[in-house]
Amino acid sequence: METLKRITIVASFSLLFISAIAQSSAVMQAAFSKSYVSEQAGNFTGAISDLKSVYKANDYVVNVRLGWLYYNAKQYSESIKYYDIAVALKPYAIEARFGCVKPLSAIENWEKVKEHYLQILKIDPQNTVANYWIGVIYYNRKDYARATNYFGKNFNLYPLDYDSVIMLAWSKLNSGKQADASILFNQALIIRPADSSALAGLKQIK
Repeated sequence: METLKRITIVASFSLLFISAIAQSSAVMQAAFSKSYVSEQAGNFTGAISDLKSVYKANDYVVNVRLGWLYYNAKQYSESIKYYDIAVALKPYAIEARFGCVKPLSAIENWEKVKEHYLQILKIDPQNTVANYWIGVIYYNRKDYARATNYFGKNFNLYPLDYDSVIMLAWSKLNSGKQADASILFNQALIIRPADSSALAGLKQIK
């Protein structure tokens, strides 16, 4: 009899716990729904307020969403703060890192942008977006050897991707590898006939 009472008590607590979770989920869904409506209307302040009412510091999804909304509201420091919280909560999730790149780029903190891309590539070495943009960062710093490495990874994965081909071609040219650059510029012209960037590159070789 005592055992039956214990089972009944445990079952009752379990039902209460499940009910509490369901209610919490419903509140969260309603808040997100309101924030989407506010965002679509261009009311980012309202969309933020909709989520702040259900904010939990340990909730990855809420923090990512707030990072996005603050970015669109051009409150870049706040955006970075919430993205950083999300990254700390799920360090192997790359979406929050990609999100954080946006406000960091807006304030031109390229060193932090580079750090996020490098972390993404530690998690996902063949991520083409991260490889491309870290290549661009090194190219702009005139570090053509490193730029070649990252553009080359994308080229090996997608030999017909124009952006990777043209940037690899310019990296090769600026590294003094004219023969390789010529091949790549001509390939870029196959992908995009009469491309001005490829033609300019070939003109420098001749």
